[in-house]
Amino acid sequence: LLGTPGVAGDAVRGERLFRDCLACHSVIDETGATVAHGGRTGPNLYGVIGRHAGSVPGFNYSRSMVAAGTSGLRWNEEGFVSYIRDATAFLRTYLDDPQARGKMAYQLRDVQMAQDVWAYLQTVTRPPAP
Repeated sequence: LLGTPGVAGDAVRGERLFRDCLACHSVIDETGATVAHGGRTGPNLYGVIGRHAGSVPGFNYSRSMVAAGTSGLRWNEEGFVSYIRDATAFLRTYLDDPQARGKMAYQLRDVQMAQDVWAYLQTVTRPPAP
């Protein structure tokens, strides 16, 4: 699951693909301005690049996601691509826990498409402060 991505993502294609993500996620910047209007079932993805997993204040993450963040998981392209392909499988591997579970049911199995979504997120978010 943690294979290194080999081809750079296409942000334009990623923006189109991200429309599916809007069913659950929004992108709202630190001033409260909406960058991409979507649902609130998933956490706000503004600042996801480099952010500790399971760390958006007020969001109800699975225990496994919180454990992954607490143990050091920060979102980078490799982890994001693996996670979006199968959240539960990713967390089980990352935590070495066969009982770990992710809440995200959506799966984007195609690696290139997942890389495209990541490329798009890089254009609409900023990394967290160090």
